[in-house]
Amino acid sequence: MPELPEVEVTRLGLVDRLEGARVREVRLGKPLRWPLGTDPLALAGATVGTMQRRGKYLWLPLGACGGLLLHLGMSGSLRFGAASALPPAGPHDHFEMETDRGLLRLTDPRRFGAVVWSSALDAAPAATLLARLGVEPLLPAFSASVLQQGLRGRRVPIKQALLAGDIVVGVGNIYCSEALFAAGIDPRQSAGTLDRAACERLVGTIRDVLQRALAAGGSTLRDFRDVHGMGGAFQLQAQVYGREGQPCRVCATPVQRIVQGQRATYLCPRCQRLT
Repeated sequence: MPELPEVEVTRLGLVDRLEGARVREVRLGKPLRWPLGTDPLALAGATVGTMQRRGKYLWLPLGACGGLLLHLGMSGSLRFGAASALPPAGPHDHFEMETDRGLLRLTDPRRFGAVVWSSALDAAPAATLLARLGVEPLLPAFSASVLQQGLRGRRVPIKQALLAGDIVVGVGNIYCSEALFAAGIDPRQSAGTLDRAACERLVGTIRDVLQRALAAGGSTLRDFRDVHGMGGAFQLQAQVYGREGQPCRVCATPVQRIVQGQRATYLCPRCQRLT
């Protein structure tokens, strides 16, 4: 958390409001995961370009200066508004970019987020951080053949293969559990054993779950807020995630919670069977 839907909701809330804005000042709080990589004073005067997303990263071009690669980590969120309308910066506010249109602020209680300067999206460090990301799940390039090829020979459970992000990017923990349930695939099944039909189902359910999450403003379990300070609502639609012991909405079998790779997985043992 935040995952692809939350990051895309953030981008959509910022892209039109920031494009064309002129940077007045950049201020840093406590250190984040990586250093900014440039003198904040050097960013003053830059004109903001069109914000883009790659996986769970946001790229904010700053004219000839290069740009900023942002990651919300496990608990981060971005707010944007008139400086007078936002509360004073607090201990969890670690990056502020004041522009002639308003103030962009990154709040991150756990400080796993990042704001990194790069001379270009295809230059280090941005290119290095993005190099191993898989295909975007909502683009046509993500297909059953791509998924099946990427899973071939992998013995890890399918859920862990999806979370790795090198086959398909951004299918986070919540949405992975939901997509596997909708596809009728046990999250413990060996990734390399999925046949073409299972991959077809899974590509479809991943797309459907992510699109519904986007429409619901993402999920808010604890920290995530959009750029207006509003939480997401997809968690209220969840079929299995967070519903341990409650009846499956399809067959009424109690939902189970297991741990895979130190992360919670939710499944229906009747609707999702090992094959």
